[in-house]
Amino acid sequence: MSNLASSPIPLTVQALQAGCAACSMHQLCLPMGLDDSDMQRLDQIIGRRRKIKRDQSLYRVNSPFTTLYAIRLGHFKTFQINSNGSQQITGFQMAGELLGMDAIGTGQHQCEAIALEDSEVCEIPFAQLEELFQDMPQLLRQFHRIMSKEISREQGVMLSLNSMSAQQKLAAFLINLSSRYAARGYSASRFQLRMTREEIGNYLGLAIESVSRLLTSFKKTGLIDVQHRELELLDMPALRSIALGTAPCA
Repeated sequence: MSNLASSPIPLTVQALQAGCAACSMHQLCLPMGLDDSDMQRLDQIIGRRRKIKRDQSLYRVNSPFTTLYAIRLGHFKTFQINSNGSQQITGFQMAGELLGMDAIGTGQHQCEAIALEDSEVCEIPFAQLEELFQDMPQLLRQFHRIMSKEISREQGVMLSLNSMSAQQKLAAFLINLSSRYAARGYSASRFQLRMTREEIGNYLGLAIESVSRLLTSFKKTGLIDVQHRELELLDMPALRSIALGTAPCA
């Protein structure tokens, strides 16, 4: 394929571990003690990489489902088009997460995925992955765990946002980003916002003016420092208290 980059990783356990370190698929194989032969079979499926330029679509609404995508590098947003024809962002995804699971049940993608920056994904043909599931039940069990965790996370986010004030929504959003970066070995307190303020507002159900006003308020009260998209969380306990509704809002 013309849009695939790099040659396959040498088929050894050590090389697979190094190659999958920033890929969500490491959750399917590395902790489970698969032997070299099983590792090789899995690597032959997930070793193909595809580069996606900033603002380029990875897949579109209603496009046929054939492939899962493990984000190796970069960030994405997923969105749907609501009844009035405007875009509704449903999530932001980063390295170490899977894209495309929304289409497994229907055979068609329910949203569109757009790269927020130059990114790279590992393509995983789902039909071939299902064949491996038949021979490697531990792989299927782990995949089900990943799906269950993702569904629970998304449901929890939506239920929480519906009942939160604007300040709580933004604080919870920043804490969520912090925990996800920390889980990937990055700084939990200093990172760059890959999405615009408008996109954050769209996702949280807030006007862009509200997002800007709240960021300024959080900065004035010493909760954060923000310069354009560079963000530092200065008072994590206070942000958590705001998100939980147990402290006065900023």
